Amino acid sequence: MDKLDAKKRIQNLRAEIARLRNAYHVENSPNVTDDVYESLTRELKNLLIEFPEFKDENSNENRIAGKPLDKFVKVEHKIRMLSLNDVFSFEELEDWGNRVKKLLVTDKINYFCEVKFDGLAVSLIYEDGKFVRGATRGDGSIGEDITENLKMIGSIPLSLIRRGVQGEVNSVPTFIEVRGEILMSKKTLISLNKKNDSEGKTIFANTRNAAAGSVRQLDPQLAKERNLDFSAYDIAEVKFTSPKPSPYQGEGELLTHSDKHKLLKQLGFPVDEHDAICKNLGEVEDFIKKFEKIRPDFKFGTDGIVISVDDLKLQETLGVVGKAPRYMAAFKYPAERATTIVKDIKVNVGRTGVLTPLAIFEPTLVAGSTVSKATLHNIEQIERLDLRIGDTVVIQKAGDVIPEVVEVLVKMRTGKEKKFNMPKVCPACGTKIEKKEGLVASFCPNPKCNAKNERYLDFFVSVFGIYELGPKILRRFKDEGLITDAGDIFTLQKEDIAPLERFGEKSAENIINEINLKKKISLSKFLWALGILHVGEETARDLAQEFGTLEKLISIVRQDLTQIAEIENIGPAVSKSLHDYFSDSHNIAFIEKLKKNGVTIEKVEKKQAGKFNGMTFVLTGTLATMSRELAKEKILAHGGKVAGSVSKNTSYVVAGEEAGSKLTNAQKLGVKVLTENEFLKML
Repeated sequence: MDKLDAKKRIQNLRAEIARLRNAYHVENSPNVTDDVYESLTRELKNLLIEFPEFKDENSNENRIAGKPLDKFVKVEHKIRMLSLNDVFSFEELEDWGNRVKKLLVTDKINYFCEVKFDGLAVSLIYEDGKFVRGATRGDGSIGEDITENLKMIGSIPLSLIRRGVQGEVNSVPTFIEVRGEILMSKKTLISLNKKNDSEGKTIFANTRNAAAGSVRQLDPQLAKERNLDFSAYDIAEVKFTSPKPSPYQGEGELLTHSDKHKLLKQLGFPVDEHDAICKNLGEVEDFIKKFEKIRPDFKFGTDGIVISVDDLKLQETLGVVGKAPRYMAAFKYPAERATTIVKDIKVNVGRTGVLTPLAIFEPTLVAGSTVSKATLHNIEQIERLDLRIGDTVVIQKAGDVIPEVVEVLVKMRTGKEKKFNMPKVCPACGTKIEKKEGLVASFCPNPKCNAKNERYLDFFVSVFGIYELGPKILRRFKDEGLITDAGDIFTLQKEDIAPLERFGEKSAENIINEINLKKKISLSKFLWALGILHVGEETARDLAQEFGTLEKLISIVRQDLTQIAEIENIGPAVSKSLHDYFSDSHNIAFIEKLKKNGVTIEKVEKKQAGKFNGMTFVLTGTLATMSRELAKEKILAHGGKVAGSVSKNTSYVVAGEEAGSKLTNAQKLGVKVLTENEFLKML
């Protein structure tokens, strides 16, 4: 065969292999046997050995596992990968729908329903139709680069070909970021667990754990052997060659979420074949009931249905609150339940000192996982259930939620059951337990409590992103006397770790390199990592944006708590917690120790001054043209501030429909009140 004939044959083989791949993974209608597919692929590979000048790295024949990696590299998501708010009943679904209608001031809303797969969320990036990077969701902002492993999944296209309704080939995007789920079928899990059991390896509890564990193997060959699948559910960003003034640039402008699914399918991505547009929540409920009948025999593990407002402009109006979009909700099917006998009740001491009772029982299968512990929350919950050690109980587990005891079968009692009392002293350090006013929980107040310290270490390194230091390694370092608190982590040297059994030079070097890379941290993450009671990720971000530096925050907290309380979403409990934390000399000493050991906190870059510079706004009521979240973003973008309560320092109160007490307070204080139209004119 001469070069010209070889080129034509290679082109034809690639086109046919791509067509068969699309029929199998996207159209779900395989029309040839695996033997035919493999024979065509084998012929193509042999031709490329003879004519290497026609090789293409992004063609399907190059799904060949590369060499194992040393570790996964962290990558930043340009557009944050969000979480979803869950609803567990049709009543909660109706409540969500009513909130959406109220914000949009309309009843005419189309909803888009799709199956919520139980897998690992990933982001795929394509440039000029070529797959260039794939990453895990991580914390939503930072994930891990798993590109080589994702290349081993046959349902993920390496090159994009856009096919129209009639089969015609259209242009592909110059850039697209696809969001989707890595999956393992139930059938594959059974086969994998049989194989692992015979070889004495890990038995996976469910398909999600198996998929996540498979795609995070450092050796791509192992990922390839696991027979994983992929299902796309969203497009984060897309650009075509002819830009238009729209967030979705170019030909075939995307107007709805369902448009995104159509484009994904045209580009060769598998999407949920059950997805549907519903004209009202009644149709949404019918969809949920219909799939519930299919679910037990469905190929993949699922835990619910995702419901979206279909119109993308309406999605933009609704916006995002915290980590979750207002325009989406995840309906979770009823939690699975099982019965077991409570053998004992242990008390766990958390990183903030909260004591949480845990029921201990024989390993029990529920919701696809084998569990041996369930949370009892607090002593009030134990008393409400009238739970005793030795009781037969009903445990419940939904998805990734920690199992909980929901009912005691009192008629099963034998008379040998024992009542449980919360300990008077901390089970870890012996310090007298305290109860805080207005809170149900019991606390260990000892700042040097070993249990608090151990759990806090795990939390601290996860926020800093020091993934080489897992819980077992941290406990080993504590046992060896290498560290006593989180501050000591940054003083570790390779020579300290390498002599330890099961470590060695390479392992020690990897740990030290990652520690050194993570010494620089943003102010918001630093505040979060301190583990201050009530200060989570979102609150830490608000505080960082407001004050810019740690020093300024500490100064204000010590002098004027009212300034803290004026920040939106910051209430009295947070203000008091901040005051208590930064007034404690032990905590200030810990912060200084971190700085002395090389931790540097990045200053928050203040947004450039705009027309609202120096002005503070308070938003109240429902706005007709935008969500309050979007209004807040616009104010911040113009240099203004948004507070959660009205004070003499407030510049303007923007009052929408059904404005509440904030409007009354503004009128009492003589603060200027703007109608929505007046606010829009200012913008």
